[in-house]
Amino acid sequence: MYFTGIIIALSTFLIIGVFHPIVIKTEYYFGTRPWPLFLVLGIASIAASLCVAHVVWSSVLGVLGASLLWSIGELFEQKKRVEKGWFPRRKKQ
Repeated sequence: MYFTGIIIALSTFLIIGVFHPIVIKTEYYFGTRPWPLFLVLGIASIAASLCVAHVVWSSVLGVLGASLLWSIGELFEQKKRVEKGWFPRRKKQ
């Protein structure tokens, strides 16, 4: 029996699930300023996925890279949600 598909599916589910709170916390504490970090890490993850021969690790790196790149847009969407009052705004210290 082969578990490759199930492992990739569970990894994808976990990665996407982890990035939801990461985007919220990043926007709360840092605003949208860290978007270049998401860009660099996303491109690096996708590039690494092209160099890995093992199908599971290559897939996980590709999903991680895509999630990092998707998170850039979500950071800016989260900023709009905060402005609408849907999420709390961090008080200036």
